Amino acid sequence: MPTRVFRSSAYLSVNQAIETMCAQAQCHLATEKVIGTAALGRILAEDITAPFSLPPYDNAAVDGYGVRSGDPAESPRRVVCRAAAGAVADCSLGHGEAVRLFTGTPLPHGVDAVVMQEECQTEGDWVIIPSGVTRGDNCRIAGEDVRRGHKVLTAGTRLRPQDLGLTAALGLRSIPVRVAMRVALFSTGDELREPGVSLPTGCIYDANRYIISGCLISLGCHVTNMGILPDKETAVTAALQEAALSHDLLVTSGGVSVGEEDHVRAAVTAIGALHIWRVKIKPGKPIAIGSVANVPFLGLPGNPVAAMVAFLILCRPLVLTLAGRSFLPPALYPIQASFGLTRSPGRREFLRVRLEDGRATLCPMQGAAALSSLSHADGFADLGETVERVQPDDLIRFLPLTDLLW
Repeated sequence: MPTRVFRSSAYLSVNQAIETMCAQAQCHLATEKVIGTAALGRILAEDITAPFSLPPYDNAAVDGYGVRSGDPAESPRRVVCRAAAGAVADCSLGHGEAVRLFTGTPLPHGVDAVVMQEECQTEGDWVIIPSGVTRGDNCRIAGEDVRRGHKVLTAGTRLRPQDLGLTAALGLRSIPVRVAMRVALFSTGDELREPGVSLPTGCIYDANRYIISGCLISLGCHVTNMGILPDKETAVTAALQEAALSHDLLVTSGGVSVGEEDHVRAAVTAIGALHIWRVKIKPGKPIAIGSVANVPFLGLPGNPVAAMVAFLILCRPLVLTLAGRSFLPPALYPIQASFGLTRSPGRREFLRVRLEDGRATLCPMQGAAALSSLSHADGFADLGETVERVQPDDLIRFLPLTDLLW
């Protein structure tokens, strides 16, 4: 990411922030070749073109009998040969003849239709074919799925099980993928403690690293847990500088506001650059986007719900871009609301909702620190900046959490 600072006295919309971040981001990750299922969830580094067609030859789609579709129906036909899958029938079909075929068997010369065995009557070397057989029935034609030389997978695709199956069907043993992005993840704040230790009055257990680490891992990143940073600018500065030497992205939560004890923003400004930190989103403020020693930096809010919303909505596109993955805005699904509310317009708001009987039900406790609402939610109700009121049965935009965690 370039080190120039994005300066704006006005707040940016969510879309403006995403566009600005992604426009400044580039993937610099190396490429490696991995074998088989080791590529699952990895990001394809190069386009894949088909070295041959699929299927590579005309073949039977079912177990049955290969025939000439133009021969008279319901007349006995002599079975002249038999070919199982993996074998080629050593015959050429003439009029009034049939050949016993199995799924995947190459079609012998003269066969233009295959009839399922359940529809046929057999007696010795003869078979009666029902009427209604037409040319091409139950035949797979060479190249009908994939044509040789055509692009079948595009660079930037995150590989799914079906993608691995496609590359295997094309005989590709190794697949070029991006090296997993290395992310250094910190929390900040003297009030934070690690789960499992005693909790003094006034302190809280750190949930943010677990939330954001889970989000990053779900997106295919390799995360280094860097622990909790104290509220000291010198400590924050040193930790970020050290992490920048061996990571592709730095992520913190907390410390990016304007309070006297919020030192992350000051540290990044001193040793790098801040790009964006004024975005019209709720929850999700404040947020800092920048770089340290030319390594991209994300500063997330300290409240856990705000941290997760800011990451999934604003920062996920940047993470995908840096990782070499193609970014497409997640689909928004229209769904009926089972709730009503009135709100002040001006910010795009993401409410936690559950799906009940095909409708969106508002989770209780919508505050930026209400962790239970995240665990109970199926996704977000996405209310645009100009929305002032939602009434029961109104159509609202629904954004599933599952779509944001892949």
